[in-house]
Formats: sequence, structure tokens, C-alpha cells
Amino acid sequence: MKAAAVRSAAVSLLLTALATTPVDATPSHPATPGLRATHSLPGVPSLPAAPIPAAPFPSAPFPSGAAELRGTIVAALRARATGIRYGTCDPAEVPAVPHSPAGLRCGTVAVPLDYARPDGKQIELTVSRTPATGKDGGRKVPRQGALVYDPGGPGATGMYFALAGTLPVWKRIAAAYDLVGYAPRGVGRSAPLSCEDPKQFGKAPTLAPTHPSASYKRERVAQAKAYARGCARRSGPGLRFFDSLNNARDLDVLRAALGEDRLTFMGASYGTYYGSLYAAMFPAQVRRMVLDAPVDPDPGQIWYRSNLAQSAAFEKRWADVRDWIARHDDVYRLGDTPRKVQGSYDMAAARLARTPAGGKVGPGQLQNAFLTAGYYDAYWPGRAAALSAYLRGDPKPLIALAAPDAGSAAAAENGSAVYTAVECNDAPWPTRWAVWDRDNTLLARVAPFETWDNAWMNLPCAYWPAPRQRPLDVRTAPGALPPVLLLAAERDAAAPYAGALEMNRRLAGSLLVTERDAGTHGIGGGPNHCVNGYMEDYLLTGRLPARNASCAPRAEPVPGGGRKAG
Repeated sequence: MKAAAVRSAAVSLLLTALATTPVDATPSHPATPGLRATHSLPGVPSLPAAPIPAAPFPSAPFPSGAAELRGTIVAALRARATGIRYGTCDPAEVPAVPHSPAGLRCGTVAVPLDYARPDGKQIELTVSRTPATGKDGGRKVPRQGALVYDPGGPGATGMYFALAGTLPVWKRIAAAYDLVGYAPRGVGRSAPLSCEDPKQFGKAPTLAPTHPSASYKRERVAQAKAYARGCARRSGPGLRFFDSLNNARDLDVLRAALGEDRLTFMGASYGTYYGSLYAAMFPAQVRRMVLDAPVDPDPGQIWYRSNLAQSAAFEKRWADVRDWIARHDDVYRLGDTPRKVQGSYDMAAARLARTPAGGKVGPGQLQNAFLTAGYYDAYWPGRAAALSAYLRGDPKPLIALAAPDAGSAAAAENGSAVYTAVECNDAPWPTRWAVWDRDNTLLARVAPFETWDNAWMNLPCAYWPAPRQRPLDVRTAPGALPPVLLLAAERDAAAPYAGALEMNRRLAGSLLVTERDAGTHGIGGGPNHCVNGYMEDYLLTGRLPARNASCAPRAEPVPGGGRKAG
């Protein structure tokens, strides 16, 4: 979807608490939805039939196996012998916070760029680690090993997860586990990728036409081709090795470097996809695994069709946002029906197209601000207040929310490059613009909010210069894998609920906990005590419910956050 990296709601809350910034602060560059599924959300009327037709794909090799498996074994044995040499953490990767956890340290682990050649070029992944506290209140608890976390993306770093034990919701888990975060290959200082000069990335203001003209489409096609060429030029011949299968192999090398015989892992959003790849590739090396906001691992959905389906799901989530704003018209005065709220949004977009707010916030930046509201309920009050203030003559709240920050441009460009490389390398994509134009034009008739913006983000994959793989068919046999805990919100648009159901079917013995009638993207470690209870019980004891379970939804946001209208 968009650029940079998505974080689960739990990680957003973690970063918010650590940085003591407002809970509805917008990322200074667009956020990438966390990957993708297909069907209608349960209990929600289906959209009019929006075709997601079969597309002609170029031939692609099946994932090779023997050489890469041998390379993974060689690299893991080497990492086990070498371990990780730790030192102090770079504040740019792990922010300094009051009351930093005792023993926080950072290091690197070497992995092969190409697992078929494990003695060839090595790249280093940065790792953060906080040792288990061993104390749950006044009670001593035994250490259970390392808990490795990935927040998704592709393109997001998990380095800050080592700080999670400072928050109450993680304290019992931090008592029993070393908390380990890392930056996957390509991210941050882990052999960073780049596709364009960061000074040119995220230029603003931008347009966001829901029904673009032929000339606008030609312009975006040219930009996509240039971006794909830039990825090849700036990242070199190793670009082809930045993919989900190698992310899963890296995870096994990290397991070994940590001194763990079996992996305890929590992945959110995209992290659930390569977590499921790990489960399928290395089932005997899984100890416990939590997959939060699971994506649909069906090979036929990776990634072109899943992006179309995600755009359809965001239309429903955007309707949720508008419905909530309409029910609080006494606060925001944006309209007392969802249709009227849409009218207020369209009025603001038209005004911004004529005169961008602060010279930096145009329709594209407005759309991104409200796209992130589709991820996180907690953002609704601030977004509504900023839109209301703008329409009443005060643009400052909207500028504060939506204007890009030059200081974060390099990190955002890096996240976008990793996102694009992984998605384009992972699977075949249509290579004819006519296919993209047909599919997105039809879908935009019923789901205009995000369809074309999503298409532009992924269009470089049509012109990708590196070889594509054919996705692994994720499946595990009964008894081959320890039970896996899946967490999902029923109305999640970034990882639609159908993906959680498909993951549940494919990972034999997995258990799914659903937050009913909720749509926040990533629910573990958030405000729902029922969800956290299942997660905590599983990680600490290995216990799971006898069958799939559900939790009541979290409370809706309280209106009035940010500035009131008028």
C-alpha cells in the first residue's frame, strides 16, 4: 500500500508511550498497510461485485529448496557458535527513554545475502535485547528464553521492542522472556536498501484523484518505471535476495545466534506472513508463535490480488470512520450522516488541491491522514478535529498531522524501498499496464477511497528488474507444529479477517482469538484485556483455548480528542 512501514496498534501504543507524544500523531510519511487478504468481512454487507480477475502472470521458478536449506543450516550453526557481540544501542534505532530497562543492549548477527551460497557475501542484521527481569510483582519467575518480535511492513524495524517491558501490559511477559527486536534485511542499518534520493522522497503536496485521468495515469506509470529502475541502480545486484523466504531463513539464524534451540516468536501484520513461512519451513524449530493480524497466506493472493482486496476492505473501514464522526456531529460539525461527512472531506480535498495547507498538505496528505485512521480507532478524534478546524479556517492542526517531516525522509524512503523490493520479489505480478488499469478502474467504482493510491504504490512491481518467485504454499500437517495463537480484529482492513480464517485453516492445530466488531490493526498488547489474557496465558504457560474464541470489542474512542470544532 503506501510507503514506509506499518506498525501494529500495540507497537504504535508502545512508541507513543515511550515518546510521550499524542496518541493520534500521524507518521510523517505514509504508512504501509500490513498485508492483505481477500473476502468480505463477516457481518458486513458485501460490496457490489468488484472484479478481482485472474491476471496473466509471467512464468516464475518455484522456490528452490535444497541449496537454501543447506545454507540455512550452515549459517545457523555458524551463528550458534559465534553468538551476538553486544554493545550500547544507537539512539537512532532504540530511542533513549526515561527508566530504560536494565541490561538493554544491541548487536549484530551475520546472515548470507544468498542462502544458496552461505560462504559468500554476508550482511549484518541489527538486534536489540533486554534480559528477562525474573520478577513478576514480588514473585520470582523462571526465564523461558527469548521472545523475538517483528512489527510487519515489509520495511518496519522491531528494534524498539526491547523497551516493551517498561509498559504494564508487557511486564509479566518481560519477567519470563528476554525481549528481542531486530531490523530485518534491508531495514535501517541491516544492509539498507534505497530506491531514490531521500530528498526527493515524499514530496508534497500531492494529488489523490479517485478517478484519475488518462494523462495522470501516464504520469504515474512513468514514475513507477523510474522508481523500479532506481531500485536496481541504487541497491545493486543483491536486490533479488530481499524477500520473505529469506526473511524466514534469517529468523532461524537469529534463533541460533540467540542460543535458542526453538523459536518463540510474535509477528504482526506482514510479520505474520513470514512467521507462517517459518512455521512451514522449520516446524520442528517452533516453540511458541503468536501471529497478530494474520495476512492471507494463500499463494494466489500474494501480493497483487491481496492488494485489490485490501483496497475493497478499506472502503468499509472508511465507512466506519465516517459513521463515528457523524454520530458525534455535535462535537465536530462535519455532518450528521456518513454521506455528509464524506461531503466535508471532499470539500476539504478540493480546497487543498487549489491551495495546499502550509504549502505542504494537499489531497494526498489528507488522504493519508485518514487512511491511518482506518488502522487505529484511537486516531479518529484527532483526525476529525483537524478536519473540522481546517474547514472553519484553522489549518494548523491539519498541517501538524499531515505535513511530511524532512527529518524522517531517509527512514521513510528506506521503508518504502524494502516494502517494494519484498513484495515485488515475492511473487509474479501482471506486467501489462492494461491489466492494472482494468482491475483498479472497476474496483474504484465501488471502493474509491484507497484503490488508486494503493495501485500507484505497488505499480513498480509491473516493471521490476529482478526475478520473481512463486510463493510457498503454506501448510502444516497435524502434529508437525506446536499450536500457534492467531489474533485478529473482525473489521481489520489492513489484514482483512478472511486472512485470519485462511491462516487458521492452513496451520494445523492453530487457535484463533477474534476481537468482534473491532477494526484496529494488531490487537495483542493493546487495550483489550480479554485478548491480552489469551496472549499472556499462551506465552507464559503454553495453554490455548480448546477451540477458537472471541472477545468483546474495545470501547469506541471518546470524541473531543484534539481540538473541538469552533
